Amino acid sequence: MNERKQGLNISVKSFLTAILVIALLMVLTYGLSFLIPGGQYARALDESGNTVIDTTAGFTYVEGGLPFWQWLLSPLLVLTAEGGGMILAILVFLLVIGGVFNALQLCGLKNYMLDKIVDRFGSARYRLLAVITFFFMAMGAFIGSFEECVPLVPIVAALAVSLGWDTLTGLGMSLLAVGCGFASGVCNPFTVGVAQSLAGLPMFSGIWLRALSFVLIYALLLIFLLHHAKKVGHTELQKKKRFEAQKKMDQGLICFGSIVGVGILLVLSSSFIHALQDYTMIIVAVMFLIAGISASLTCGMRGKELASAFGKGMSGIFPAVLLILMASSIKYTLTEAKILDTLLYWAVNSVSGLPKWSVILCIYLIVLVLNFFISSGSAKAFLLMPLIVPMAQIFEIEAQLCVLAFAFGDGFSNVFYPTNAALLISLGLADISYGKWIKFSWKFQLLNLLLTSALLLFGLSVGYC
Repeated sequence: MNERKQGLNISVKSFLTAILVIALLMVLTYGLSFLIPGGQYARALDESGNTVIDTTAGFTYVEGGLPFWQWLLSPLLVLTAEGGGMILAILVFLLVIGGVFNALQLCGLKNYMLDKIVDRFGSARYRLLAVITFFFMAMGAFIGSFEECVPLVPIVAALAVSLGWDTLTGLGMSLLAVGCGFASGVCNPFTVGVAQSLAGLPMFSGIWLRALSFVLIYALLLIFLLHHAKKVGHTELQKKKRFEAQKKMDQGLICFGSIVGVGILLVLSSSFIHALQDYTMIIVAVMFLIAGISASLTCGMRGKELASAFGKGMSGIFPAVLLILMASSIKYTLTEAKILDTLLYWAVNSVSGLPKWSVILCIYLIVLVLNFFISSGSAKAFLLMPLIVPMAQIFEIEAQLCVLAFAFGDGFSNVFYPTNAALLISLGLADISYGKWIKFSWKFQLLNLLLTSALLLFGLSVGYC
């Protein structure tokens, strides 16, 4: 792939690979509906009006199953189910990214921006790698950004290639980094914040162990990326023709950077302006759209050319819409067949009788497994925390440690499971197949699993609360 000569398009190979993987998962999930009995937990409203599991009422088996026609149409029906509005927002968000990037490509601003960065920082590229990786991890850890960082992923991927590395290095600096930051959850309002409120803990309390986790995970990720970059990169950057500044392009770059910067500041402010937290993806999409249109016009692109470029960019990225709808239908099938609660009930019961140290690791595992089906951290918190906390109390495990296990289980697998929309979008934009991504990242994921498990055991040994 040559990122310098094309816009954002989902390649046929990447698309077919992802379609086959997700279609197989859809079939397997539907097969489970014939093997697992239906069941449900009683639900109740908490003090904030959120629906949570009522542990006093318990679990009961009910009639389950799903008609074949409903499963067949599930990629469309998922838009009418709970959470359908968020899926629709993600799809619109994706189309905006595709349109804007194609316009930036055709007006020449994207390549100009990359050349300028390479000219300025090429001699310190490994330090730049460390800084960019830290930035993305911080976005995930302190403000809970994940999907909102997707527009920046193809830019970093193309920058990595310009700096003499490969696309996978760029994905590691951006996508993998933001996933790691999201999981460390130092002040993540969507996982740690929600989970702590449900567990009756002060917001963002116990920050010291999450901060330590952030530092250790960053160190592990940086070592992994530096090793890969040095393995695939050139010893020295290839000599290119001398960079020449262009007034119109500089004006367009300032325009684009300023507007996107305002969007990032608004997202950052959402960490203490709670009213913004439900609209961060919309904010990023709108600001990115305004920035792309304004910058393209500033660089000299005419209105008709911009409209044509935007339309072609949207059509080039459209196959990802089908992938996201299919991936989202897996949770829909489990919920409508009434087997999601049964799986959760069995998982919780399997923990009884285990030693304390294995209970906290089992909680970590339960969240990891459930994240395959439910990618939303907040939704999982409302589902799991009312079950996890009472269970932990029986084993005299602090609720704070359960929150950390929840954050770990929710975050890291976001950049590993093919059911996560942001992962599918990012891989498609970078023209990297899911198989190639797994081959690149599995060693880091395994090392990270061992590190985070050790951190949980450490927290247990010191009485983290």
